[in-house]
Amino acid sequence: MKLNNIEHIFFDLDHTLWDFDRNSALAFERVFKFRNIPLEVDSFLEVYMPVNFNYWERYRNDEVTKEALRYGRLKDSFELLKFEADSDLIDKIAVDYIEYLPDHNHLLDGSEEVLEYLQQNYLLHIITNGFGEVQHKKLLNSGIDKYFTTVTTSEEAGVKKPHKQIFEVVLKKSSARPENSIMIGDNFEADCTGAENCGMRPIFFDYYGNRENIDIIHIKTLNELKAYL
Repeated sequence: MKLNNIEHIFFDLDHTLWDFDRNSALAFERVFKFRNIPLEVDSFLEVYMPVNFNYWERYRNDEVTKEALRYGRLKDSFELLKFEADSDLIDKIAVDYIEYLPDHNHLLDGSEEVLEYLQQNYLLHIITNGFGEVQHKKLLNSGIDKYFTTVTTSEEAGVKKPHKQIFEVVLKKSSARPENSIMIGDNFEADCTGAENCGMRPIFFDYYGNRENIDIIHIKTLNELKAYL
């Protein structure tokens, strides 16, 4: 069923268009090789991914700073793996990772095809909680920056999704009205609840395929958007 009266589409970036998991793994492979870290990347990621997820939840809730997130997720992961790393090495790895991450720019299946399709009839935008200096590089290096009229980061807005203020900032910046706008993202609370609270219609991208019983539009592949838009 096609959605009517939609003019603006807002996308999250990581885990929605940009293949964060794949690109992150490639960045860590490069960092570990450069720093001679004797850990298997796959084994490290099994521990790191849930730790990182929890740190981002805390960051979104203003419980930790950006610096604490970057350092703490590595420190905690290494401790769980019983790998000894002093604070100097952890700081260096944290910097390396952020530097290398946007050098790897695999997109999720269907990203460019769907963006090409949607831009014919809608104005497209990015709204992200990711760090500004990294997110802009991801868009540029992956070649999808050309599709977006505006890009707004939480650092620019001063608050993070799902805070209502960040959505108000992007609506003003894009000259969009909430009733004519859709938000698409993989984080149910940050993207979907946040959008609903400011009057935008959400579409949940069930990236990990683990949310079934929800009462909003949800998709498991980006190409499914063509059924609605």
